[in-house]
Amino acid sequence: MRPRTFWVSVVGAMLFGGATVATSYAIGRVVDEVVVPRFEQGPDAGGSVLGAAVLLVGVAFVKSVSIVVRRGMATITQRSVDADLRTAVVRHYGRLPLEYHRNQPTGELLAHASSDPEAATEVLAPLPYSTGVVFMLVLAAGWLLVTDPYLALVAFLVFPTLGALNAVYQRRVEEPTVRAQTRLGEVTAVAHESFDGALVVKALGAEARESERFRAMAGALRDAKVEMATVRAAFETALAVLPTLGMIGLVVVGAWRLDAGGVTPGRLVSFVNLFSLLIWPLRLIGFVLTDMPRSVAGWDRVQSVLRTPPPSTRGGDARLPEGALAVEVDGLAFGYEPGSPVLQDVTFRLAPGTTVALVGPTGSGKSTLVLLLAGLLRADAGSIRLGGVDVRDLAPGELHGATGLALQEAFLFGESISENVAFGMDVPMERLAEALHLAAAEAFVADLPHGPETVVGERGATLSGGQRQRVALARALLRQPRLLLLDDATSAVDPSTEGAILDRLRGSLATTTTLIVAHRPSTIATADRVLYLEGGRVAGDGTHEELLASVPSYARLVQAYAAERAS
Repeated sequence: MRPRTFWVSVVGAMLFGGATVATSYAIGRVVDEVVVPRFEQGPDAGGSVLGAAVLLVGVAFVKSVSIVVRRGMATITQRSVDADLRTAVVRHYGRLPLEYHRNQPTGELLAHASSDPEAATEVLAPLPYSTGVVFMLVLAAGWLLVTDPYLALVAFLVFPTLGALNAVYQRRVEEPTVRAQTRLGEVTAVAHESFDGALVVKALGAEARESERFRAMAGALRDAKVEMATVRAAFETALAVLPTLGMIGLVVVGAWRLDAGGVTPGRLVSFVNLFSLLIWPLRLIGFVLTDMPRSVAGWDRVQSVLRTPPPSTRGGDARLPEGALAVEVDGLAFGYEPGSPVLQDVTFRLAPGTTVALVGPTGSGKSTLVLLLAGLLRADAGSIRLGGVDVRDLAPGELHGATGLALQEAFLFGESISENVAFGMDVPMERLAEALHLAAAEAFVADLPHGPETVVGERGATLSGGQRQRVALARALLRQPRLLLLDDATSAVDPSTEGAILDRLRGSLATTTTLIVAHRPSTIATADRVLYLEGGRVAGDGTHEELLASVPSYARLVQAYAAERAS
């Protein structure tokens, strides 16, 4: 990912490393050729001061340019890869089945798309600098070796010791770092769940319980981070002391070599200066190694998402026929868990353009059947055909383009009414107004402060449950679906409003096949047919009157619905 900017930053870092060594070399030349002669022979001796100044300024200029290149390109690389990883995770989420999202805590999903990519890319900014530092160490060691083997010995003792120290640190810090990153995802999950369920928490007076639950998770995160910090503190202390000890050793050995005539004063000054310049870069390598385990943990967590295989599809290039679609379901079976079927051997047919009520007791599989017809779940067995075409043979996007879905739990985004209804579609206002009219939403929308441009807040919090349902229904209708699936999508509106909605749909969607999960007897009675589910099987298929007369459990259920409405 982003190799070009990364390697440019590495080149800048290596240029910085070379310029750093060149700075020390230039200082040594100035000392030997300008400073020492003037002390020994007077102010007129030695080389040109102007030449020395030009040399030092030139090296400093190259060093400055290298810093700009390294930092700029490293930052671009880090932020670009961070954005790429976040985008890749979110795109992969879109390809994963609904079951995956149901089995993952929302906070964990958020952590995979936010804090994990950030952790994974945190090491990318200092990594080019570390590469330049390694180059600088090799260059400095070579210079020392060529100039004086005794001084080089000091460096050769310091650098391997640093490498061994780093290896020990990596082993010690890896486990608490992985644990801390995992705890961070858990804390995010608990926090999101508590905030999202604030209404339930407050209604039950469970604030103390939720606070205690969060405190326990936050404490586990704290313990992991404290363990990380303890290991890091010991490592950084040793890392700070090691270069200083090396510089002391260099001064002692250098003084001896100076007395023996093995090195010049300028060379000794340049070597001491070089070691002083190396203290911070050596510490930076420590910072990189400190961040590396966290980055590896973040990378592994991101890859655990990206490695999750999307559902395999047979796929094809088949297209749906024009007009209303017939729905044919044959031997359909599905279960969320192995050995626990929700639907078994479900078989029925919906004629094109008809309205069918799907009725059944709680847990009979109504919502699951709707999700299967919408293509959001994959059947374990059996087949679904629309317009005579098996949905598994349809071209990508063909099923979703022909299907409209509205659920009982209407989800709205924190945007305007019009943006929620259009949801990415570029449609004229007249078409949007028509969808609002069909959903019986135009009246209350017109009364909002800014009409359809009114922002409804997160999850549509500023609207009532019935209003949210009608906006969500308008969103489904705007797409002019040829198969409309309504899963109790009008349960929060009053019976008269629901009746108005059904009348409008019947009059305006003649080419739409509609399946409505219904509980109100009035809604059931207006359907062309009723499909009755019980225990995950089709227990009745016919008109409302036929099922009342032939299926006792259906009659009891409808009577219970009627009694509930009358009470």
